[in-house]
Amino acid sequence: QVQLVESGGGLVQAGGSLRLSCAASGSIFSVNVMAWYRQVPGKQREFVALISKGGTTGYADSVKGRFTISRDAAKNTVYLQMNSLKPEDTAVYHCAGGGTWSTNPGFFDSWGQGTQVTVSS
Repeated sequence: QVQLVESGGGLVQAGGSLRLSCAASGSIFSVNVMAWYRQVPGKQREFVALISKGGTTGYADSVKGRFTISRDAAKNTVYLQMNSLKPEDTAVYHCAGGGTWSTNPGFFDSWGQGTQVTVSS
């Protein structure tokens, strides 16, 4: 079992930046792909970005060019650098871990509890 803990959320003005962190512990050898999703109350969970163990990355069109996902293998931590934030980026951001390269949340079996990001206009 893998435990994931997010941090780094907060309140920021539009155009600002935040960096989210996701620390993994437990049976991390089984995790080949890490991802970030976000969710607004009343809406479905939305894919944001993912990264493979080898460093390959993928992004949702809505964040491409503004967000960057990265990982530090030595620290078992994945990051999401968010720049040029917009009010529509406001959501709870969750990290997820799984064994399959996919943007479908059903392929991720480990989830963190999330961190709130609020972007004011």
